[in-house]
Amino acid sequence: MTSTDTSREEVVTTRRTPVAPRSGSARPSGPGVPVQVRGKQGQVRVAVYAEDLILQTGVVQQLRQRPEVELLSEGEAGKAEVSLLVVDALTEAVAEHLRRLRLATSGRIGLVVGHFEAGGLQTIVECGVAAVLRRSEADQDRLVHLITALANGEGVMPGDLLGELLDRIGKLQRTVLDGRGLTLSTLTAREAEMLRLVAEGFDTSEIAAKTSYSERTVKNVLHEIITRLDLRNRAHAVGFAMRRGLI
Repeated sequence: MTSTDTSREEVVTTRRTPVAPRSGSARPSGPGVPVQVRGKQGQVRVAVYAEDLILQTGVVQQLRQRPEVELLSEGEAGKAEVSLLVVDALTEAVAEHLRRLRLATSGRIGLVVGHFEAGGLQTIVECGVAAVLRRSEADQDRLVHLITALANGEGVMPGDLLGELLDRIGKLQRTVLDGRGLTLSTLTAREAEMLRLVAEGFDTSEIAAKTSYSERTVKNVLHEIITRLDLRNRAHAVGFAMRRGLI
């Protein structure tokens, strides 16, 4: 077998949106399947998918040269720490593939995309994408940075998309949550206030006086926190909230 033949056997795809990998295949045969290069311990295990051969080959050739990355075969894709999907645009077919990946793997998902339209941010969040890189910026170093960031539990996003995300979160807080006394944390404003008072050493009657609620309401609110968050008692609830910066 020539070197050309070997390369062709390692990278198999079609020009349709890829489908989620199925383990146990003797040989890669579906569209957008990942390719394999054995790596050393400590490398990030990565499964690469793409819409066509050109997109996939370009990313694979860049990552193949990097010692930080181990590219996985289709049969090993379930072990991937990072699944990387490379596409031209965020279409409905691509979104469906992202949803299948989210269900098929316990690893994290990154998206390398050519054209990203306004409104696509909500879709990628719903599909479980934790990192986005535009193809025009996808050089070798940035690809590796995205992969290692995902493996470390971090997120990566272009500045304009991050700005849009923060704007949307702010709008959600103002238009939906504020009117209901809710926040994006796991505690409502009233719950956080009462836990702060518990942390300061106030008892039920004192908390009721300070918040203008009845003692029964204070007890019910604190009981709801403990039950909902599966905590043991008030002290445990205070510790939980403080560790997470909620109070």
